[in-house]
Amino acid sequence: MKIGICNDHAGVDYKFRLAEYLETKGHEIVNFGTDTTDSMDYPDVAHPLASAVENNEVELGIAFCGTGNGMAMALNKHQGIRAGLCWSPEIGKLIKQHNNANVLVMPARFIPFETVLEITDAWLEETFEGGRHQTRIDKIPCR
Repeated sequence: MKIGICNDHAGVDYKFRLAEYLETKGHEIVNFGTDTTDSMDYPDVAHPLASAVENNEVELGIAFCGTGNGMAMALNKHQGIRAGLCWSPEIGKLIKQHNNANVLVMPARFIPFETVLEITDAWLEETFEGGRHQTRIDKIPCR
């Protein structure tokens, strides 16, 4: 699978470590984030990732920032994005099952890297349940 990853200065270490982990599992990684810990603005990397997901240049996206909130807010401005903020594997499963989240967002400053791996695996391995959840997803875009 081709997965895009973006991050601000708070998520540099986790981005590199997760990319390496995912590559060992056979995934192709596209880096949309910053590669330094110099302060930068998360929308500058969130919007290119969101566009790549919307345009099918990558199948899914993963994003890191300090709390995850800013990144999720910026990503979800895009009509084709369903970015879910996760801090546990259970939430990672649920955002795929119920929301068909196409971008996983994690708070780099608030969860250990082992949890990042557990969340990512749970999200990637889960499937969308459809049904009543699709009805709800269809109501998300503003018309």
